Amino acid sequence: MQDSQTSETTQKSIEATIVSGILSAKIRPGTRLGENQLAALFGVSRTRVREAMMRLETRGIVHVSPRRGWFVVEPSAEDAIAVYEARRIVEAGLLRSMRTLTDEGSKALDAHLTEERNAMAAGDRQRLTYLMGDFHIRIAELSGNAIIVDILRDLTARTILISMLYQSEFHAAQSHKGHCRIFEAMRAGDFVRAAELSVEHLDDVEMGLDLTARPDPLSDLRSSLSLPPQNRILTSQTQKPQLQRSN
Repeated sequence: MQDSQTSETTQKSIEATIVSGILSAKIRPGTRLGENQLAALFGVSRTRVREAMMRLETRGIVHVSPRRGWFVVEPSAEDAIAVYEARRIVEAGLLRSMRTLTDEGSKALDAHLTEERNAMAAGDRQRLTYLMGDFHIRIAELSGNAIIVDILRDLTARTILISMLYQSEFHAAQSHKGHCRIFEAMRAGDFVRAAELSVEHLDDVEMGLDLTARPDPLSDLRSSLSLPPQNRILTSQTQKPQLQRSN
């Protein structure tokens, strides 16, 4: 029984570590997750790692490629649309179901928004990426419903993967203002309005995505070599103007 509990704890630790890495934008879409390496890092067998990967696969976080191994998912444009639709349903429904914001909850959200402002002032984009997603998870935690928290954590992780692929610019100030408006409505006890604002906020973020973009398979190596982005290289080679995205 103890061995079974230990293995389950290890699997959850592997899962939590990988999801945390995605939430903080340290693990990028398409990252290969080698079973041997993970087994060595966590001091477990490859079987335990594989079990954890299979659970992450059911959560839409990783996928397996035959004879190549496990990889963090690279969401398609269709996936992105579906994820944002799911978030609107879950988050708006959650806020509409809330009846009060406790003093403790209010202080926690207020402190979180202060962290967002501090990260913006410091220009810490990686920290901001984590905080922007964590704001929504914190609201779910206030509900006390562990199932909703788990669902929203996975949706937020997938959203961050989407942003790394399709978000051309990081509008931190705009997202922060959206969070502040949601918080003010919650603090005023108007959870219907907070739900409406959450939908508007997610709409704004989704509109900032360029879903016509295609992932650059050499992005990590390109960044390491300090080479310009893919679109700039293609332009210099073809000398053709880039297509403008239609509104």
